[in-house]
Amino acid sequence: MVDYGTLKRIYRLENYYMKTAVKGVNISPVNMEERKSIGLRAGDTVRVHQKIQDKGKTRIQIFEGLVLARKHGDEPGATFTVRKVASGVGVEKVYPLYSPLIDKLEIVKRAKVRRSKLYYIREKVAREIKRQMRRTTMMGVTTESEAEVAVRVATEAKALEEAALKAKEAEVVAETPVEATPETTPEVVAEAEKKD
Repeated sequence: MVDYGTLKRIYRLENYYMKTAVKGVNISPVNMEERKSIGLRAGDTVRVHQKIQDKGKTRIQIFEGLVLARKHGDEPGATFTVRKVASGVGVEKVYPLYSPLIDKLEIVKRAKVRRSKLYYIREKVAREIKRQMRRTTMMGVTTESEAEVAVRVATEAKALEEAALKAKEAEVVAETPVEATPETTPEVVAEAEKKD
């Protein structure tokens, strides 16, 4: 007789060990270490640059608001909830932290809050929220977008190529011997001095 509870545990353990065995393998197209190190938490005002595909074209939509909650730590299923008020209506979006559709994350401001989940803000008036978020500090933390990385890599490669070209030209100039022209040979110079 097969004990299904034991089989379930065995499969679960196998799955766990398979995940931990391939930790060095990059599965996601997102730079996960950079997203972990940004230190996103409740009370931050963030600007999320989200890729949206319309009819074969990709555009970037920016959603700026207050982080209400951050769930599941740094695991692959981690999420964060952002809330903003647009035209008098509260809008909330839940984003996966490691989503490849998020092009860039910017922390605009960081407020000191005493809760890990700020769901009570849903019922608060905007004026009260501003009063509570008085202890805010401006932040300049951001992740790089794919376009910025591509431009930076291209400019660095171009600069390296130019430096290599200049070094080659300097080598060629240093290696070529200076050829004596008839005007600068010692005999011609001596004859010119005698004539004077």
